[in-house]
Amino acid sequence: MNRKLALLVLAQGLFLTNNICFMAINGLVGLALAPRPWMATLPICAYVAGGALMARLVGRHQLRFGRRRAFQIGLLVAIASCSIALWSVTQQQFWGVVLATLVAGYYNAGAALYRFASTEIVAPEKREVAISWVLAGGCLGAILGPWLAGASRNLLVTPFAGAYLMLIGVALAGLVLISLIDFPPLTQPAPGAGGRPSGELLRQPVFMVALAASALGYGVMNLLMAATPIAMGQCGLPFTDAGKVLQWHVLGMFVPSFFTGPLIKRVGVLPVMTVGVLLNLGCVAFALSGQDLDHFLGALLLLGVGWNFLYIGGTSLFTQAYRPDEKTRAQGLLDTGVYATMTLTSFSSGALVTTGGWQWMNWASLVPIALCAAALAGLAVFQRRSC
Repeated sequence: MNRKLALLVLAQGLFLTNNICFMAINGLVGLALAPRPWMATLPICAYVAGGALMARLVGRHQLRFGRRRAFQIGLLVAIASCSIALWSVTQQQFWGVVLATLVAGYYNAGAALYRFASTEIVAPEKREVAISWVLAGGCLGAILGPWLAGASRNLLVTPFAGAYLMLIGVALAGLVLISLIDFPPLTQPAPGAGGRPSGELLRQPVFMVALAASALGYGVMNLLMAATPIAMGQCGLPFTDAGKVLQWHVLGMFVPSFFTGPLIKRVGVLPVMTVGVLLNLGCVAFALSGQDLDHFLGALLLLGVGWNFLYIGGTSLFTQAYRPDEKTRAQGLLDTGVYATMTLTSFSSGALVTTGGWQWMNWASLVPIALCAAALAGLAVFQRRSC
């Protein structure tokens, strides 16, 4: 741990505070304002759709302006989007909230690159540990995000409007932290060069599996997490219980980060990712066994740890798939796939939970889990044959 990495860990914590608060309140804000119940999670869907639309643009901005300047632009966008959301919710403008979260996708896509930036401020042999430490910064978000959502619920006259006001302050704090970090210059492509074509990058088995694990792992997590506050409300559980479940879920997402990196170095990336798939299956089994507080809490906790193993594993695997001059473009391709999958699952989440219910959602999540397992098995076979 060095000073730069410590500041980046704190910035990640504030980023996750924003994300978790968004997840906790935007579905409920959408349910209150949407013209149709199935549209309730559109504000969440717009947030990840914005990330998908802007991931490659963010990659180009990173290369053009450098890490620090691009991250600062993202935080200014976060401040602007929260201001739009604050106005929209006080004016009961559903589509204004959707627009605000779509714009916030630039910040979402930019801050997702903190994990890659961490590998540039440590020694090469510490890359996996640096990724783990930055993602472990989400523990701060696990504490602050649900607390902020609950504490600000009635801060202003309009329910949850105060949360957007407080998130402006969170983004300002993040802006200060990022401004204190000096990132090394990114490798600029030589004139007329720029690395391999995108199609060639995508066809690499390592790239495909890293993308599948990151996208499908995030997709399953997003599908179930986005609907949890709505599903718990349908089961008659209070919002305070939903906040507690989300808090434990996010702790499950990020507390393992303290040892996931060293574990990958010890046993290898594919075994760790396989355990992530098994934990996702455990989540579904737990969720299908009941609908009281303990079942929601246990299922979401397993889901969080499973996501951690898949996402850190996928990120570590992905660092083997590109050359230095391909870095920002490859990272943009990866995150475009991740956010596109999250967009689909965010939209499906609202439709499934308001029409088919919580159990249908869990049965549906078995499809991406099976695809992720197949991708890992395929890479294991490919690597054995290549030896």
